[in-house]
Amino acid sequence: YERSYRELAAQLADIGFIASGSLALRHNRCGTKTCRCHADPPQLHGPYWQWTAKVNAKTVNRRLNQTEAELYQEWIANDRRHRALVAEMREVAGKATELLLKENARRES
Repeated sequence: YERSYRELAAQLADIGFIASGSLALRHNRCGTKTCRCHADPPQLHGPYWQWTAKVNAKTVNRRLNQTEAELYQEWIANDRRHRALVAEMREVAGKATELLLKENARRES
């Protein structure tokens, strides 16, 4: 278990920047009533990349260009990998803890 835990920790060290939230391609309507986006059928503006996340308990939205969206995609993927690795580490540590506690109890009896 110790070896597995160290391997997971090494993978964790290799993760780059992380960001929470999600990315979506959006199409929007503007406020100009005579614009094509209000026609029938509407021709919406976009697509635009939009990042959404909770920051200090508030939902934050940010419009991104293509380069920024690619960076956020990488950072969000890194965040998911980080969470998965930490979950695996907890699982391995839990199993190791059980063994160590059993071993300690045998020594004390």
